[in-house]
Amino acid sequence: MFSSIDHSMMLRAIELAKRGRFTTAPNPNVGCIIAQGATIVGEGFHYQAGQPHAEVFALRAAGEQAKGATAYVTLEPCSHFGRTPPCAQALINANVSRVVCAMVDPNPKVGGRGIEMLKIAGIEVQTGLLAADAQALNFGFIKRMKTGLPYVQLKLAASLDGRTALSNGESKWITGPEARADVQRFRARAGAILSTSSTVIADDPSLNVRWSELGEPVKAEYPETALRQPTRVIIDSKNRVTPDFKLFSLEGETLLARAEMGQETWPDSVTQVLIPKQDDSEQLNLTSLMLELAKQDINHIWVEAGAELAGGLLAAGLVDELILYQAPKLMGCDSRSLINLKGLTSMSQVLNLEITDVRMIGPDLRIIARV
Repeated sequence: MFSSIDHSMMLRAIELAKRGRFTTAPNPNVGCIIAQGATIVGEGFHYQAGQPHAEVFALRAAGEQAKGATAYVTLEPCSHFGRTPPCAQALINANVSRVVCAMVDPNPKVGGRGIEMLKIAGIEVQTGLLAADAQALNFGFIKRMKTGLPYVQLKLAASLDGRTALSNGESKWITGPEARADVQRFRARAGAILSTSSTVIADDPSLNVRWSELGEPVKAEYPETALRQPTRVIIDSKNRVTPDFKLFSLEGETLLARAEMGQETWPDSVTQVLIPKQDDSEQLNLTSLMLELAKQDINHIWVEAGAELAGGLLAAGLVDELILYQAPKLMGCDSRSLINLKGLTSMSQVLNLEITDVRMIGPDLRIIARV
C-alpha cells in the first residue's frame, strides 16, 4: 500500500513535528512534507498556537512545485476555520494530487471532514502510514479528544528503598542534576504542572520551566524567548496558600483549585476555580478537577506532589504514566513513603503496571511505566 519513499517522507514529517513539542500546546504537534516523487520540495511544522499550521509552511516553501505533488502530513489536515484557515483547502488550492495522513483527527466532531474535503476535490487520500509514531507525538491531545480527560504523568523521585524524604521532611536533593534537567524537559512538554498547597507551603517551589536547565541540545533548538510556561495548578482545598509564595509572582498562569472562593487579592495571572469535594471528605474530587482542566484545553498534566495526591490520583484511575527516578541511596524505614495507596487487602487489588522504558539519567535510574 505504501512505498519505501512514502515511509521515508512520513518519517521526516514526524521528525519535523517533534520540533514543536515544547511550544505548540494546546495544539497538536504536526509535521508536513511536500514531495515530487523522492524529492522534497517543501517542509514545515506547527510551531505555536495561532501561527500557521505545518501544511501552510510546507506549501509556502514548495511554491509552484506543490502542483501535482504528494503531501505527507502526520495528522489529518483541518477542515474548519479557527485562528487560521483550513489546511485541507490550502492543499486543494495548491493543486496537490495526493495526500498521505499518518492518522485521522481524533476529535469526533471534526475527524474525517478534512479527508472528505480532499476527496471531493479529486485528491487521492491515504491514511494509516506510521500511525503509532504519529499517535506518540500527541498522546495528550488524543486522550482529551477521545475521553474529555487530560493525559496524566505522575513524577516520582525516591531512594532505592522507595523513600522520598527523611522523617523531618528534608529531601533536597535525592536525585542528581541530570535527573533534574530531565524533569525540566518533561515539564516543558506539559500543558500544566499539578501540585498541592502542602507542597507549596513546605517547599515554596517555582513549578516552572527553567530554560537554563533544559540542556544544551534543547537550548540550541529553542531560544529562551520561545519558552512556553505550563499552567501551574495548585490543589488548595482549605484555602491555605497566599499571594506571598514565590510561584505567584513568576511568569505564566496559575490556577487555584478550591472548594470555595478565597478573598485574597491575586495577580491577574492567578485564577481560582471551584471544584466540588469528594463525598463527605475535605478533599477535592480529582475527577472533577481533571474534567475542568480538560475544558480549559489542557491536554497533558505533569504531577509533582507528595504521597497523598499520588495515591489519590492512582486510586481514582486518573494516572496514565508514572515517571520514577530512583537514586542510589538508602534512606531508611523512618523516612517518608513514595505513594499512599490505602485499603489494599489482597493481591487482586494490587495495581499492575507495564514498564515501557528503563535508562540511566546520570547516576540515577529512570523508570517509565504505564498504568
